[in-house]
Amino acid sequence: MLMSIPVEPKKRGRPATGRDPLVGFRAPPDLLAQLEAYGEREGLKRSEAIRRLVEEALRAKRA
Repeated sequence: MLMSIPVEPKKRGRPATGRDPLVGFRAPPDLLAQLEAYGEREGLKRSEAIRRLVEEALRAKRA
């Protein structure tokens, strides 16, 4: 009797990127507009603008 070849099932979903975890939040339209304006002034995308503002706020809190 012939034996079948074992097959590993495929993994589902997108592979891990190895980067920082995603954190989402809800923001009213006026706050998003302010974030966009800040990002445009600084030459940043929205996500980088949010990261920088959060880092600045945390540094200010320590001082």
